[in-house]
Amino acid sequence: MKSNTLKIGDKKLINSWAFYDWANSVYSLVISTAIFPIYFSGVTGGKIVRFLGIDWEHPESLYSYAMSFSFLIVAFMSPILSGIADYTGSKKKFLSFFCTFGSLAVMSLYFFKDSDTTWIGIWASIFASIGFWSSIVFYNAYLPEVALPEQQDSASAKGFIYGYIGSVILLLISLVLIMKPTLFGLESSGYASRLSFVLVGLWWVGFAQFTLRKLPKNASHAKPEENYFWKGYQELKNVFKEIKQYPTLKGFLVAFFLLSVGVQTIIIMAAFFGTTELELESTDMIVTILLIQIVAIVGAKFFSKLSEKYGNFKALKITILIWMLVCFGAFSLHKGIPNVGYYFYSLGGLLGFVLGAVQSLTRSTYSKLLPETEDHATYFSFYDVTEKIAIVMGTLVYGFLNAVTDSMQWSVLSLAIFFLASLLVLNTLKRTKYVS
Repeated sequence: MKSNTLKIGDKKLINSWAFYDWANSVYSLVISTAIFPIYFSGVTGGKIVRFLGIDWEHPESLYSYAMSFSFLIVAFMSPILSGIADYTGSKKKFLSFFCTFGSLAVMSLYFFKDSDTTWIGIWASIFASIGFWSSIVFYNAYLPEVALPEQQDSASAKGFIYGYIGSVILLLISLVLIMKPTLFGLESSGYASRLSFVLVGLWWVGFAQFTLRKLPKNASHAKPEENYFWKGYQELKNVFKEIKQYPTLKGFLVAFFLLSVGVQTIIIMAAFFGTTELELESTDMIVTILLIQIVAIVGAKFFSKLSEKYGNFKALKITILIWMLVCFGAFSLHKGIPNVGYYFYSLGGLLGFVLGAVQSLTRSTYSKLLPETEDHATYFSFYDVTEKIAIVMGTLVYGFLNAVTDSMQWSVLSLAIFFLASLLVLNTLKRTKYVS
C-alpha cells in the first residue's frame, strides 16, 4: 500500500497524521466546549434532573461527575489496550475502532431532547468521551513514528492548528443552523443544536479516513503469539519498569499530571462557568469560544517557535504562569460587574493564547523524552492515563466545591494550586539531548 512507502519524517506522512486533529477536534470544540454544554444548560437549567435514581439539583455537577467517570474508564482501559496494540502491532485498528465508536456516540446525542431524556445525554456523553480520548492514545503514539525528534514540536503544533481551523469551520456552520433554523427548514434552534451533534459525528469519522489510509498498519512488524492479552499486560509492566529508570521522563509525567488537572478541567467546565456563574448569554459564550480557537492557532505556532529557540521546559513554564493568571482572573469575575462579558472575552483571549501551546508542547516534549523503543502506544498510554486521572481529580474537585459553596469561583481558584505545583516540579527536571 502507498502508506507503507512513506518513511518517518516524510511531510506527506506528517500532514496525514496531523489531519486526524482536523477530524476529531470538532468533538473537543462543539461537544466538550461550545454548543453541547450550552444546550445541556438550556435543557436542564433550573430543573431537578433524575439520573440513576438520584435527584440532582445541580445538573452541571452531574455532568462533571459523568465526565470524571468516563476518564476513569479510559485511564483503566487504555494501558492494557495499548500494551496489546504494541505487542500485536494493531494501533491503527484500535484508532479506527474508537474513532467510529466515539462518533456514533456523539450522533446519538440527537435523541437528547428534554430534561426527561437527560439520561441519554449523560450516557452518550460518557461513551463519546471514551471513544474520543481512547482514540487520542493511539493517535499520539504515532507521533514518534511519523516525525523525527527535531520535527516533533512543529508536527504536534501543526496537528493542533489543523484541529482549531477545522473545528471553527464546523462550529460556524452549526451556529448558522442554530441562529437561523427556519432559513434551512428546521423547526427550532434546539433541533438545530441536535442536528449539529450528528454533523460532528459525521465530520469526525469521515475526515479520519484520510489519516487512516496513510498511517502504517504495523510499523514494528510485530508477530503476536497466542494469549496476546496476557502478553499485552506484560508489555505494560515492562514499560512501567523502564519509565522508572528515566528520572526526567518520570518527573515530566508528574508535572504533566498536575498541569492537566488545571488545563483539562478549565476546558471542560469553562462554558458552564460563563453561562451559570456569570449568567452570560449564549451569544457571548460562542464569541468567547471562537476567540479562544482563533487565538489558540497563533499561540500554538508562537510557542512552537519559542520552544525551538529557548527549549521546551522554558516555553512550558511561561504557559503555566499565564494559566495561573487565567485562574486568578476568573476568580475575580462575578455577574455583578458592569460589562462582565468584555472581561470574559479578554480572559478567553489569554486562555486561547496558551491553550494550543500547552497541549502541543506537552505532547511533543513527552515524545522527545521517550527512550529508543517500539512500544510507543504503551508509553503514550501512561501519558494518557496521567492526563485522564488528572481530569478525574480536577472535575471531582470542581464539582464538589461548586456543590458545597454554590459558586464556581472557588473551584477555578483551586486549580491555580495545581499549576503552581506543576511549575515547581518542572524546575527540578534536568535537560536531555532533545529537551531543554
